[in-house]
Amino acid sequence: MYPKSLDRLIESFLRLPGVGKKTAERYAYYIVNNFSKDDIEKLMENLSGVKDKIKRCRVCGFLTEDDLCEYCSDSERDQTTILVVEEPKDVESIERCRKYHGLYHVLNGSISPLNGIGPEELNLQTLFKRIKESKIKEVIIATSATVGGEATALYINKILENEEVTVSRIAYGMPVGSSLEYNDETTIMKALEGRKNMR
Repeated sequence: MYPKSLDRLIESFLRLPGVGKKTAERYAYYIVNNFSKDDIEKLMENLSGVKDKIKRCRVCGFLTEDDLCEYCSDSERDQTTILVVEEPKDVESIERCRKYHGLYHVLNGSISPLNGIGPEELNLQTLFKRIKESKIKEVIIATSATVGGEATALYINKILENEEVTVSRIAYGMPVGSSLEYNDETTIMKALEGRKNMR
């Protein structure tokens, strides 16, 4: 039987994705045995800072501490191309390739009727508004090769069929059913280079 404070810490770690009982216990023991009071205060400050300071970019939906994220505020990036991803972590996966220099749009998920997620729950309206109001020439859809990712790609393509933009889908040297975050830089780069026009 653990002391209550340790038990509560373990319970907190169990709320993280992919963390089971043994891992949660290991994290908790590590903190008890190796963290100084200053380390714990810094950790609490960082956790609090994430909740207090991080918000969604008003243009693309990526995470930022400012009104605009670093990508939307970078005038050096190609302003005619938008790459659409499901999650903020996907942006970081693409950036590691150092081959894409356009803009991003983060949907915050994918269409999943079984989970009650329709197009209305995604960050789609701002995407369509951006395309109508700016000089976008190409929309690259980089949603995952899952049922939800494919449904989302087809939905975006359908909505944009009367717009004067090229809609392409990244190629899949990536395994079907995989997410961007689990693929290496070379695989993602090849997928970007081999993207296919959806029309």
